[in-house]
Amino acid sequence: MAETTQEPRIGRVEFTGSRGELLGIILRGYLLMIPTIGLYRFWQANWKRRFYWQNTVIDGEPLEYTGTAQQLLAGFFFALAFFLPVYVAIFVLSMQDVDYVLLGYGGIGVVVWFMMGYAIYRARDFRLSRTLWRGIRFDMRGNAFAYAARRFGWSLLMLPTLGLVYPWMASSLWRYRWRNSWFGDRKFEIAGNWRAFAAPYYGAYFLNVLTIGAAAFWIAGSGDYTMVGDVPVPGPIGIALCCACVLVFAFTLALYRTRSASRMLSTVSLGEAKLTVNIGTGTLFWQYVLYVVAVVVLLVVLAITAAIAIGSIYVAAAAGGQEPDGGALLSMFQSGTLNVVLLVGIYLVVLGAFGLLAEVILALGWWKLLARSAAIANPDSVRSVRATPEDRSVVGQGLADALNVGTY
Repeated sequence: MAETTQEPRIGRVEFTGSRGELLGIILRGYLLMIPTIGLYRFWQANWKRRFYWQNTVIDGEPLEYTGTAQQLLAGFFFALAFFLPVYVAIFVLSMQDVDYVLLGYGGIGVVVWFMMGYAIYRARDFRLSRTLWRGIRFDMRGNAFAYAARRFGWSLLMLPTLGLVYPWMASSLWRYRWRNSWFGDRKFEIAGNWRAFAAPYYGAYFLNVLTIGAAAFWIAGSGDYTMVGDVPVPGPIGIALCCACVLVFAFTLALYRTRSASRMLSTVSLGEAKLTVNIGTGTLFWQYVLYVVAVVVLLVVLAITAAIAIGSIYVAAAAGGQEPDGGALLSMFQSGTLNVVLLVGIYLVVLGAFGLLAEVILALGWWKLLARSAAIANPDSVRSVRATPEDRSVVGQGLADALNVGTY
């Protein structure tokens, strides 16, 4: 009698959130940032994470996020203690000779780049330590300084190799992160290596070099450009070629992200539970196209708004008997207080608008695509995992906030 083997059960991953719900969270956050002088951004970040986590349903059970805005705020204040000497050093250097300024800024840049690796690792540690599934907490071990040193060393090799060593760098960093990630008392494993990155990365790398080089060679050789001051501006065909280069870049970026993430994540396991991910390139590519179109529309709207505002100033000047010229426009900015208020207001509106588009289209789009493309074989084996206490030594991700790194 032939033996039959039972196939392992497959647990599905779903995402149930909507763009409208996220949009409401972001708009509320932007409105409350103004009276709180930007401090509400920590509460906004916390609400966004709760939105992403509680709408990510793994095998019928949603993720749970237990972090608080106060923890993020406390981490940020700790980060200020680190950056205060850096700011003082920059101020002192600004009053030195040029040679010392360049040397000093270079040294500060090296320190900040190294600390970015530390911040990325600590931010991931904080998020995992505040994430639960089925009442079991995730955790991140390892050493943030060791990760930062690894990232810094690889980045030094990126310069002389013109980026060709990147697959080894990406593989090394992925493996360090995942092999120090835990779910309860069980450790994650990852079997992927540099080969998961090589084909999509080198394909994207050389195709972009070829298309950009060909476009630049054709524009320079054909003379299809006009000099505006010292800047060459491409003609109609040249602009079309530049747009084609942008499309090629968007497609190859989508191809690289989807192929490398699918291959690498499909080697992740937690005991007998195996992760499988198959992300479609076309969907991500059209998200990039939608984002570019949205940015162009936003730029047009901002330009029209600026033109209407300037035109209104000229009309008001003419109605008041003043010559409607540049002097009328400059007269509106005689007050230093008004200048500061206008600059801050314009900065917040423009930055907020671009940040909103990136979050709603790109960040949410990638999260949904990743979640809905994932499946877990033998998820029932995870039920034997035992809970571990929360890592309270991780206060917040202050350096990540200060350096603007990390995701979600």
